[in-house]
Amino acid sequence: MATHPTQYAHPEALVETDWLEKHLKDEGIRIIESNEDVLLYDTGHIPGAVHIDWRADLQDPVIRDYLTPEKFAELCSKNGITPETTCIFYGDKANWWACYALWAFRLFGHEKVKILNGGRDKWKAEQRPMTRDVPKYPKANYPMPKKRFDKEIRAFADEALAQSKAGKPLIDVRSPGEYKGEITHMPEYPQEGVLRGGHIPKAKSMPWKTATNDDATFKPASELAKIYFDQCGGKADTDTVVYCRIGERSSHTWFVLTYLLGLDNVRNYDGSWTEWGNKVGAPIEKGA
Repeated sequence: MATHPTQYAHPEALVETDWLEKHLKDEGIRIIESNEDVLLYDTGHIPGAVHIDWRADLQDPVIRDYLTPEKFAELCSKNGITPETTCIFYGDKANWWACYALWAFRLFGHEKVKILNGGRDKWKAEQRPMTRDVPKYPKANYPMPKKRFDKEIRAFADEALAQSKAGKPLIDVRSPGEYKGEITHMPEYPQEGVLRGGHIPKAKSMPWKTATNDDATFKPASELAKIYFDQCGGKADTDTVVYCRIGERSSHTWFVLTYLLGLDNVRNYDGSWTEWGNKVGAPIEKGA
C-alpha cells in the first residue's frame, strides 16, 4: 500500500472560520457566498460577502454551458474582483455549491481561490457575525480571459466514455440509490427528466459528502487518501474523471482531489447524469 499523505497538498486553499472573522476587511480579498438555495444569502451572510447565484450568474441563459469569458469578466468587475483578488468561497451544504463556483472561476483561469472550511453551516454554528447588508464595491476592470480551461479541468461525454473503456479512474459521487439506478434523482429532490438510471460502466461509487466531517469541514488528508486512492483508484500518473448530476457535487470532489490531495489531472464531467442518462447510445450499468 502506498504511503498516505499526512497533510493537505495545498493547505493554503482552505481558510478557517476564526481566521476569516479576524480578516473580514482585509484588502485584496473578496468573500463569495454561493448556495444551492439562492435565496439564503438574503436571510443573512458573512459581512462583506457578495452573492454569486450558480444559475443566474454562472450559466449561459440559452445554451447548456457556462457563461462566456466576456460575461465572466463582467461578473467579476461588477463585484470588485480583479485577477489579483483572492476569492474565498463558502456556502450551504458543506460547501457543495461553493466548490462549484470555485471550479467555475478556475475554468476561466482565476488562480487565487480558497474555500472557507466548514462553510456557512460552521460559521453559523459558531455564532459568528452575520448581516443582511449588501456590500457595494467599486467596479473593477477584470480583463476578459483569453481562454476557458475546458481541456484542463473539464470532461465531456466522449472523454467520460473513453475513461470508462480504458478502465481509468471514474468516480460517481451521487447517492448510492442514483448510482444503482434505483432512482434517477437525489433523494427528496424532484425528478428532472432523466430517462434512465444507473451509472457509467466501471465507475466507482463514492458519494461526495464522504469527504466531509459532521461539522461540514473536510476530513484529514490521510482519510481522504484512503477514500480516493485506495477505494477509487485515484493516482498521480493517471487521469481521473468525476461526475454527478450536473457537475455540482462532483466539483466538490474535484476540489478535494486537486487541492487537498494534490492531483493535477482531475477533470469534472459537468454534463454528468442529466446528459448521460438521456444520451442516445450511451452505455449504462445498474446495481452495485
